[in-house]
Amino acid sequence: MFSLFRENIRIAMDSIKGQVLRTILTILIIAIGITSLVGILTLVGALEDTISGDFASMGANTFNIQRYEFNTRNNRDQKKINPIISYRNVKKFKDKFEYPFSKTSIHFTGTRNAEVKYENEKTYPEVSVLGINENYLENTGTEIDKGRNFTFFDVENNNHVCLIGADFKKNLFKNNINPIGKTISIRGVKFKVIGLLESKGATFRNNQDLRVLIPLQIARSIFTLPNINYGISIRVDDKQFIEGAMDEAIITFRNIRGLNPIEENDFGLERSDDLLNRIASITVYLYYAAWIISIITILGSSIALMNIMLVSVTERTREIGVRKALGAKKHTIAGQFFMETLIIGQIGGLAGIILGVAIGGGIAYALSFAFSAPWLAIIAATTISFVIAVVSGLYPALKAAKQDPIESLRYE
Repeated sequence: MFSLFRENIRIAMDSIKGQVLRTILTILIIAIGITSLVGILTLVGALEDTISGDFASMGANTFNIQRYEFNTRNNRDQKKINPIISYRNVKKFKDKFEYPFSKTSIHFTGTRNAEVKYENEKTYPEVSVLGINENYLENTGTEIDKGRNFTFFDVENNNHVCLIGADFKKNLFKNNINPIGKTISIRGVKFKVIGLLESKGATFRNNQDLRVLIPLQIARSIFTLPNINYGISIRVDDKQFIEGAMDEAIITFRNIRGLNPIEENDFGLERSDDLLNRIASITVYLYYAAWIISIITILGSSIALMNIMLVSVTERTREIGVRKALGAKKHTIAGQFFMETLIIGQIGGLAGIILGVAIGGGIAYALSFAFSAPWLAIIAATTISFVIAVVSGLYPALKAAKQDPIESLRYE
């Protein structure tokens, strides 16, 4: 039995070598379908991991007060325009909001196009500068690699200190220079580096590792544009208290805004885990779209493979007749053609997986997404390529096995 199986493999390989161009074209047809499946799933998975990673670090016991709700802030048809969250709003909120076991952070983005200098070195003008208070890092899940965080006194006393992202270590402080204790310049204002942040990567070209965090009050004196919108983040020590903290935050901020009981909120409130659930629901549709597109492509690949194998059976009719005349049985003939289809299908599947991972990973890298090995896509592609080979090879193999030996020998 094993010798017959080995002989079928040898015959299949000889046939494949004898039709190199046709085999390559067949493999490419299968590979294109598998590439579309693996590539799309790889890219969608990288997108999901990147976005989820950004929000997951905030934890399930954190919520934000912002200008708009997450689901309407980008809606162009939104008729209601909420007022910005001003410094006066956030200052009053921080003074009045006194929910037990909670911490409030305040921040705003001063600029996204700053140029940072250190001695003779300088960065390209694409650095984000944020003004924050002492609770910002903890509330956003940002960790410090070296040095320390701001203290309450750093913020209140307007100390000229700063925290820098991980990319500055290679872009500004070259040759393994320790940035802690060094002095950098932003818009002519000097700051002492007291902390180096851990790497967080980038999302949609928003590089989290190329930013400078400075105390809130100093940031307000440097960046004085009108209508600056501030962000508020509240973190409670225990998740079971978050509902109460959110209710208290809504009441407090409504009073600050001067809203009467029948007026709707003119601000948004979002929990970090709600954002994760919403993102997960969106990516589900992306996965559905990926599978639909890939299945259509793979269906075309299977039809093409079956047609090519039928042509091969027709061309080798005389060869089939000779083998049957020499005593080959139906299952032996069917096994030879079936094995040939399986080998071509698996080679095409392997090529498609390699191309899909390379293309999907390349696009993810170019977009600065967090790439991870798409094992689900690889397993699915391996299974599908095997099923394609079985389905596409079954009919041609049966047709070859049913050939009449006498008519086959007469075939010209």
